[in-house]
Amino acid sequence: MSPLLLLLVVLVVLVVLVLVLVLVLVLVLVLLLVLVVVLLLVLMVVLLLVLVVVLLLVVVLLVLLLLVLLLLLVLLVLLFLVLLLLLLLLLLLVLVLVLVLLRSREALHRLEELSARLP
Repeated sequence: MSPLLLLLVVLVVLVVLVLVLVLVLVLVLVLLLVLVVVLLLVLMVVLLLVLVVVLLLVVVLLVLLLLVLLLLLVLLVLLFLVLLLLLLLLLLLVLVLVLVLLRSREALHRLEELSARLP
């Protein structure tokens, strides 16, 4: 073999090796880029899920707060009704006392009439 042909073969082998190396590097870079994109998508999905969970928790807490406020309103209405009932009972008691006093006054007046008839 001539040295020129040997040099040409070595150069072709070197160029092929460099091309293979460049191809492998490009392939590795593309794979890394794909990996980064996939990781970013996974991170986005995870963050979206976390956001949805947080929003659901906030909605649940707001609903619970609304239920507590509604319960407090019902308790307040019940307290008002109980106080109204107590006021009505007090009015009834006053009416009964007035009637009893009028009745006892009438009975006392009759007793005085009867004692005046006695000798």
